[in-house]
Amino acid sequence: MITTIIVVLVIFFFARSIYKDFIANDSNPLANQAHGATIVEGKFTPKSLAKYNGKDHPKIFIAVKKRVFDVSQGAAFYGPGGPYENFAGRDASRGLALNSFDPAVLTPLDQPIDDLKNLSKLEQESLEQWDEHFENRYKVVGSLHENGTVKEEIRGL
Repeated sequence: MITTIIVVLVIFFFARSIYKDFIANDSNPLANQAHGATIVEGKFTPKSLAKYNGKDHPKIFIAVKKRVFDVSQGAAFYGPGGPYENFAGRDASRGLALNSFDPAVLTPLDQPIDDLKNLSKLEQESLEQWDEHFENRYKVVGSLHENGTVKEEIRGL
């Protein structure tokens, strides 16, 4: 029963997103960018990404499959009080794959980045759909690296 509700909500979310993209295509500056054009501005670690949560910093970034997206324009979803706020400033990959908002699915900031190796085929497909959603909607601002591997952190965003 809960699985059915989650699947219906995910389908609704994607359908709504596609409809909004179709209607607002001319007003969306990202819609005019070439698909696949990735603009990399910085390297983040889980610890340095954490401040981009909409509370500690006005920008809101989310990592998906080790790419960091600026989701600030979706603050109603990802910012404080939004349904996805626990993903702000974090690697959201596992939570998106599992369609779970439970904070327990987030890897602690001092732990290695989740390798996602134990995801089922269905969970991997879900993550791929989410990755495509972020790719088509938000700007890539960097990449996610293990703590201690990045010498110079991004500044001034």
